[in-house]
Amino acid sequence: MGHPVFDVAGRTALVTGSSRGIGLALARGLVEAGCDVVLHGRDGAAVARSAGELGARHVAFDVTEPEAVERGVAEVGPLDILVNNAGIQHREPLLELAAADWRRVLDTNLTGAFLVAREVARGMVATGRGKIVNIASLQAELARPGIAAYAAAKGGLRMLTRGMCAEWGPAGVQVNAIAPGYFATDLTRALVDDEEFSRWVRGRTPAGRWGRVDELVGALLFLASPASDYVCGQVLYVDGGMSAVV
Repeated sequence: MGHPVFDVAGRTALVTGSSRGIGLALARGLVEAGCDVVLHGRDGAAVARSAGELGARHVAFDVTEPEAVERGVAEVGPLDILVNNAGIQHREPLLELAAADWRRVLDTNLTGAFLVAREVARGMVATGRGKIVNIASLQAELARPGIAAYAAAKGGLRMLTRGMCAEWGPAGVQVNAIAPGYFATDLTRALVDDEEFSRWVRGRTPAGRWGRVDELVGALLFLASPASDYVCGQVLYVDGGMSAVV
């Protein structure tokens, strides 16, 4: 039997961007821990398939559209846990980056997190309890050429997490972030298969390897459970030690 402070059984959780990759792994972890989980994605058919595999509920809406967010959150109903995972990547040098692509990355990764959390937090603040976990990135702290828009969005999400803590913490809502390092997913497959890049990741990371998506579940269960009731506004880096060394 696990320690009761990590018990999330019976709680209701929404995981945005959870039809695949990290989001799906986090949703699966919550399902296995006994949560009533709602998967989310923009593609209704894709998220329905993933939800069917987990025996979970699902909802489809665009996180960048305020009215769609309002309707989607209302459809889900009261929540105990929100995992703000929806995000996109766009790799292009800044000198060649179109303004529309810049806005698309920030709208999805940063504004989307604000819109969903704001809507969910209305209910949490009213009831005086709730857990919001924003999925940031190692790039919230460290930049790399070609992904400046993504790094700017995730850096903004780090500070948005602290702003949410400042405003909603007094109402009993804990808001924290998980910042993954380099994880092998469908979206990073090309990088994993690039032997030169993979060699760099292994050499730059004290753990000496790419992360596995299931290795993020423990951090989520900590931040989603009573174990973190006195933790708010923090960013937990799950990166194999990369952010700790030079």
